[in-house]
Amino acid sequence: MPPSLPDFSNSVKLKYVKLGYQYLVNHILTLTLLPIMAAIFVEVLRMGPEEILNLWRSLQFDVVQILCCSFLIIFIATFYFMSKPRSIFLVDYACFKPPLTCRVPFATFMEHSRLILKDKPKSVEFQMRILERSGLGEETCLPPAIHYIPPTPNMEAARGEAELVIFSAMDSLFEKTGLKPKDIDILIVNCSLFSPTPSLSAMVINKYKLRSNTKSFNLSGMGCSAGLISIDLARDLLQVHPNSNAVIVSTEIITPNYYQGNERAMLLPNCLFRMGGAAILLTNRRSERRQAKYRLVHVVRTHKGADDKAYRCVFEEEDKEGNVGISLSKDLMAIAGEALKSNITTIGPLVLPASEQLLFLLTLIGRKIFNPKWKPYIPDFRQAFEHFCIHAGGRAVIDELQKNLQLSAEHVEASRMTLHRFGNTSSSSLWYELSYIEAKGRMKKGDRVWQIAFGSGFKCNSAVWKCNRTIKTAIDGQGPWADCIDRYPVHIPEVVKL
Repeated sequence: MPPSLPDFSNSVKLKYVKLGYQYLVNHILTLTLLPIMAAIFVEVLRMGPEEILNLWRSLQFDVVQILCCSFLIIFIATFYFMSKPRSIFLVDYACFKPPLTCRVPFATFMEHSRLILKDKPKSVEFQMRILERSGLGEETCLPPAIHYIPPTPNMEAARGEAELVIFSAMDSLFEKTGLKPKDIDILIVNCSLFSPTPSLSAMVINKYKLRSNTKSFNLSGMGCSAGLISIDLARDLLQVHPNSNAVIVSTEIITPNYYQGNERAMLLPNCLFRMGGAAILLTNRRSERRQAKYRLVHVVRTHKGADDKAYRCVFEEEDKEGNVGISLSKDLMAIAGEALKSNITTIGPLVLPASEQLLFLLTLIGRKIFNPKWKPYIPDFRQAFEHFCIHAGGRAVIDELQKNLQLSAEHVEASRMTLHRFGNTSSSSLWYELSYIEAKGRMKKGDRVWQIAFGSGFKCNSAVWKCNRTIKTAIDGQGPWADCIDRYPVHIPEVVKL
């Protein structure tokens, strides 16, 4: 019997081969220039002082040439610095921490569901099955109006929730940064489903008596990815308004959007969405460079709204009985996957090292020319980022992205724990995740963070941040994780029997 071939996957340390390949390709320019520079240096050493002096004398420069060269260098340098985009810094941010009175344990949620939907036992059973597999914990919170039986989702209660969440986050931001309301030049508030008149941004201006020339914006209907859309808008505004501060408030008001009907596609958000909000301070002031936590590197936005299925996969509408709710399509995950693919195609060349881009290009050429059945190469985004903040939209969303991006359990830990502790807080979930990473003491200077969010429309948006300084764990009890970070991470079973 012929001897079997050795198992090269075990006998050869392919891990180190791959690391060697990555180092070689990523540093090819340096490795090429070093021998050339060394050869020039050795040749100069071989030349005597007279030969060097004769070489210098042979280079004839007159005053006109020197002035022209100097002018050209100054012109190019001036043009470069004038056209270079302003650096945008994230000074700090604050997340709303709901009061204990708003907590909704599983038993409370199911008891209320049975009382509210007492004539619809199948809907109650459906919600129980969703909750068991949701990945949420016992400490998530709903606004006071939803605690009543029956709920009282009126305008007054919705405004009350908005004031509680937004003002609490703003107050915390002012305390952490020392920012004064009069120093706010740009204000952006995003809330997808609650858009009263006057707007939420006007409510903030009235509360804190902001300047009359403050540039304010109110974004609605943009879904769970609206937080990164606000970041993109703030970035564009800060490019044209020098020496300015921009405050972004990201939240979702739950009170007016609690569905009380019988449609399963609309009952799903009741089980996942919870209270939350965040206030973020961005600036382009150079004086804040050292104090700032992060520098904004890229924002990439992808919109699939031209496709009818994508447009309707998250849709606010009335059911047959006239109850308004948010309908989630069964095609949601497939559509999210397509949107993510488009987003990755755009952001990949901006962030991936040369080694990953070369492998992707070679595989693409191989599939086009040799064999279309070749498995496409999925770039290793772990080479580009140290931390991942995936929108905590639900367990299925996190599972799918972990699988597609080939991430480890630690890479998605912040997303899973945020979903467990706070639920789906919509556009603000990314900031709870970032706060989790900081509270664990994992954020070091130079670390790169990738925030990924999905939203109705359908959209997939990304933001890339680079850590400006090593962030120490807060010892003053601030932050949404202050009283529970020692308990995390926790094991989250596939099914929690209720």
